[in-house]
Amino acid sequence: MTSAPENAPLVPVTTPAMLRRLLAIAFPMIVSQTSETVMLFVDRLFLSRVSKLHLAAAMSGGLTNFAVASIFVGIAGYVNAIVAQYYGAKETRQCARAVSQAIYFSLMAVPVLLTVSVFVPHFFELMGHDAEQIPLETVYARWLLGGAVILLLRNALTGFFLGIGRTRIVMFSNIAAMFVNIPLNYVLIFGRLGFPELGMVGAAIGTLGGGLTALLILLAVYLSRRVDSRYETRGSLGFDREMFARLLRFGAPAGTEIFLNVLAFNLFVQLMHGYGAEVAAATTIAFNWDIVSFIPMLGLGVATTAVVGQYIGAGDPEGARKTTLLALRVGWIYSGAMMVLFFVAARPLVSVFASGFEDTGAVSDLARTMLRLVGLWVVADSTQLVFAGALRGAGDTRWVMRTSAILHWIFALAVIVLIRVLSAPPLAVWGVFIVFVLSLSAAMFVRFRSGTWQAYRVI
Repeated sequence: MTSAPENAPLVPVTTPAMLRRLLAIAFPMIVSQTSETVMLFVDRLFLSRVSKLHLAAAMSGGLTNFAVASIFVGIAGYVNAIVAQYYGAKETRQCARAVSQAIYFSLMAVPVLLTVSVFVPHFFELMGHDAEQIPLETVYARWLLGGAVILLLRNALTGFFLGIGRTRIVMFSNIAAMFVNIPLNYVLIFGRLGFPELGMVGAAIGTLGGGLTALLILLAVYLSRRVDSRYETRGSLGFDREMFARLLRFGAPAGTEIFLNVLAFNLFVQLMHGYGAEVAAATTIAFNWDIVSFIPMLGLGVATTAVVGQYIGAGDPEGARKTTLLALRVGWIYSGAMMVLFFVAARPLVSVFASGFEDTGAVSDLARTMLRLVGLWVVADSTQLVFAGALRGAGDTRWVMRTSAILHWIFALAVIVLIRVLSAPPLAVWGVFIVFVLSLSAAMFVRFRSGTWQAYRVI
C-alpha cells in the first residue's frame, strides 16, 4: 500500500478510485495507530507481571497525562485539516507556515504542563485510589507530562504529512518508535542487561524514548531537501500571527473537545479505580483490549479528516461525502470483527493479563464480563470516529466540540451519581458507558447527514 501521489486528482470518477485514494492515506495511519496500540498493550503487559497495582497505575497515570495534554494535542494536531485544505487548494507554500505555528504553540504549552504535574497526586487522592497505587501512577504521570512536548511536536509534524497525503512517513516513524519502545521498556522495567530495575519509571522512560525516535524521523524528513523544495519547510519557520490565529480559531474547539472528552473519560476510569484494586485491574484489562479496536479506528478517523479537508479545499463536498461513507464501511468491517472476537474469546484474552496475578479469580470473572460488554459499543465507536473526523476536516469543529462535550459530561455526572451517591455496582456503571457511546455515534451521524458541514471553510 502506498501513499496518495502528491499530484493525484482530488475528484476520482469511480467509487473504486475513491476507495483507493482513501486507503492510500488511511492504511498507513491505521498501521501507525496499530503500532501505538502494540506499544501500550505490551507496556501494560510487562507491568502486569510486576503487580496488578502497576498495571492499574499505568492506565490511570497515562490517561491522566493525556487528559492534561489533550487540549494542546488537539490544537496542534488540527494543523492536519489546515494543511489538507491548503493542499487541496494547491497553495503548497502555506502548508509549512501552518506547521510552524503548531510547533510554536507546542513549545508554549510546556510551562503549563510542568505546572499541572505538581498537582497530580492530589487528584488521585480525591478519586479515592488505593494508597499503594497513588505513588506508582503519580511518578508515571509526572514523567510523561515532563516529556509531553515530544508528543505535541510529533503531533504537529504528523499533521503536515497527513494533510499532504504522505502517510507512509508517519507509519515508518511509528513502527520505529515501537521497535525502540518495547525493548527499552523491557530492559528498564525488569532491570536487564545491567540496567537497574526501574518499574514504573522505566515504563515512562521507554515510552518517551519511543516517542522521541518517531519525532526525530519526522523532523528529518520534514526538513529534508526534497520536502523543502516543494513546501519551503526550512524557509517557513518564522512566526506568522495571522496563521497562528487561524490555528487557534479552528483548533481551539477541536482541542477543547478532546480535553473535555478525555477529562470526562478519565474521571470515569479514576472513579472505577476507586472501587479497589480488583475492579481497577479488571477495568484496565478490558480497556487494554478495547484499544485494540479503538486506536486503529482512530487512525481511520484522522485519515478521514485529511481526505475530507482535501476535497473541501478543492471545492468538492460531494467527494468528501462519498469518501466518508467509504471510510465508514471500512470501519464497520474491522470493528465488527473485533466485536465477535470480544464475545467468543473473552476468557483467553483476559488470561493474557490476569495470569500474572497471584489471585486471578475475582479480577478474571469481572474482566471477562466487561470485555464482552465492550463488544456492544465497538461498532458505534468506529461510526462516531469516522463521522466526527469528516466534520472536523470540513471545519465544523465547534458543533462537534459542543455536542461531544455535552454528551461526555452528562455521562460523567451520571457516573459520579451512580458511584458516589447510589453506590451502584461496577457493571451498572459499565452499562451507562454503552448507552453513552451509542448516543455519541447517533449524534455524529445526524449532523453529517444534515449536510450543514458542507458550507464551512477553514482557509
